[in-house]
Amino acid sequence: MKQKLLICCWLLALGCWLTVDAKVTLPQLFQSGMVLQRGKPVPIWGKANAGEQVVVTWQKKQYTATADADGRWRVDLPKMKAGGPYVLEVKSEGVNSEKVVIEDVMVGDVWLLSGQSNIDVTIERVYPQYVDEIEQFNIPQVRLFRVQNETNTHGVQDDIRRTSINWKPLTKQNAWLFSAVGSFLGMRMWEKNKVAQGIIVNSWGGTPIEAWISADSLKKDYPMLIKKLAFYQNDNYVRAQMQANNEANKRWDELLNKADKVQSYSQSNYQDGNWKTINQDNWNWRGTGSVWLRQHININKERAGKPARLLLGTLFDQDVTYLNGKEIGHTYYQYPPRRYDIPEGLLREGDNVIAIRFINKYGAAHFIPEKPYLIAFGDDRFSQNPMPKDVIPLGKTWKMHVGAEMPSCPSGDVSMQNQPTTLYNAVLYPLAPYAINGVVWYQGESNTGNPTSYADYLKKLMGCWRDRWQEHLPFCIVQLANYDGRQQTGNPRPIDLQDTPVNYSGWASLREAQRLAAKNDALAELAVINDLGETVDIHPLRKKEVAERIGLCFDRLIYNNNKVKLSPEVISTEVQDVNVVLTLDQPVQAGTLFDFELAGADGRFVKTEAVVVANKPTEIILRKVITAPKKVRYAWKDNPIRANVRSLSGLPMSSFEIKL
Repeated sequence: MKQKLLICCWLLALGCWLTVDAKVTLPQLFQSGMVLQRGKPVPIWGKANAGEQVVVTWQKKQYTATADADGRWRVDLPKMKAGGPYVLEVKSEGVNSEKVVIEDVMVGDVWLLSGQSNIDVTIERVYPQYVDEIEQFNIPQVRLFRVQNETNTHGVQDDIRRTSINWKPLTKQNAWLFSAVGSFLGMRMWEKNKVAQGIIVNSWGGTPIEAWISADSLKKDYPMLIKKLAFYQNDNYVRAQMQANNEANKRWDELLNKADKVQSYSQSNYQDGNWKTINQDNWNWRGTGSVWLRQHININKERAGKPARLLLGTLFDQDVTYLNGKEIGHTYYQYPPRRYDIPEGLLREGDNVIAIRFINKYGAAHFIPEKPYLIAFGDDRFSQNPMPKDVIPLGKTWKMHVGAEMPSCPSGDVSMQNQPTTLYNAVLYPLAPYAINGVVWYQGESNTGNPTSYADYLKKLMGCWRDRWQEHLPFCIVQLANYDGRQQTGNPRPIDLQDTPVNYSGWASLREAQRLAAKNDALAELAVINDLGETVDIHPLRKKEVAERIGLCFDRLIYNNNKVKLSPEVISTEVQDVNVVLTLDQPVQAGTLFDFELAGADGRFVKTEAVVVANKPTEIILRKVITAPKKVRYAWKDNPIRANVRSLSGLPMSSFEIKL
């Protein structure tokens, strides 16, 4: 009896073994439509049952690997030329195995774009700058992949989350909510090289560089960051804080909405004659809660009933906007441009009322100057470059009334994406060793408050990413654009003070860290964009021009095009009797130059005159305004709008501070 029982158990076990699911899996990056990197070995990896053989079929050849004790396997395809579309098949040799078939695979160049919100800025956001070009987007050979945001405080993970953009071809629809820099870079590199382009965007707005660096790279020189991370490794604490924050925000909104007279103040027939009159360029409401602004607009018979678009610049912070009592737009935070479509039939002949409900949990509610405030009509109403032909500018004056004042909202937000290593663990580590051609690093705004360590951080970031890929990857570092950070207060720096030396600039200091990191790395280049920013907008819209300068960097780094000239650089200095001469690596445009300063041993910088003469276009001549200058600096401001050193092709020179 015992023997029969043993035989039955053995047969049952054998049957279970024979029906084991031998499913083979690949990382999320491996999906139909993918782009593989030309010209270098291409790793293909995944998981299967331990000990099983995995067969990868590619272009009629088979490559095999055996899954290790943890079920991991990998094969490396040989170097390939650009081409496609191809089919990639992966199958384990176990019983009942399933075959993974990946179709429409192209071989070309793959780029990884990472950083914070200026990578995130979408095609939808920049559409008014490039209406005609974006309408023509249709390049099947450019494929787009977006890594979904995720954090991990406990350590590295095997794979990224499933993503909504899975190697989709570049069309207006697919790119609409995709990175504008990524889309334009893919288009530019396709037009330049005529091979398929894979664009992997892996970014998160507002994140500091520390979140993207491995723990091993930080623990020696920055032990307090690792101790800080340990604090957030208590899941119960994090969960409780996030729940408390959600409840506090929910309760704050409930109390605000209960106290505010939304239905009354938004209506066009509300009598606002006794409200205070304010000027939008000289107004801010310092408080928390809601404040209402109303403006009456007269519409003639020809425009009445027609669809239109209301442009309300950029507002701080939240707004809900109504036209004639109907909500036409709602933006939940300060940065997105307010572009609200007015449906057909809503505008009426005669008096119309725009009502804006500002909602602020901190700071001062205000308009952002230098932005468009108007109603646009006609088929070109979506364009801002050039501006539409048929517009009604809004007036500067508004009727203002406080809706409901509130106490500050308690915050328990732990912002896991801003903690050290959390993004390296969750969304960077899992991407390797996917073969890529180069990396774009476009970040820094979140570190301008403390730029001292940034050059070292950036060196560590490039080092740990290269270690992860086991390859000396090329990096294009996109330098910070010009920007006046005081727009947060509604009081940007007056233009008449732009020529005055400043004691400290966090933005200039961080740009210098980026410049030095690129200069000291043989496989890094700097894309200078200090002429592409906007004084009052931390997210400038000229992303196609940014992509072009990134492309120029890669032309030199990867394609060895030494004829390509990047931004001018100082290669030597000489202090003469009456002048200081800076010698450049290339000719620049002749003329009077601005934003140069000299300092002596006391470290106090003094403005000086500068010029480039036509017969010596590689020399900048500064007047020696102090007896013994020890340092020279250029464009050392958050927003150096007067800086005008440019190469013959028009590329700006980076800000710098160097010893003489």
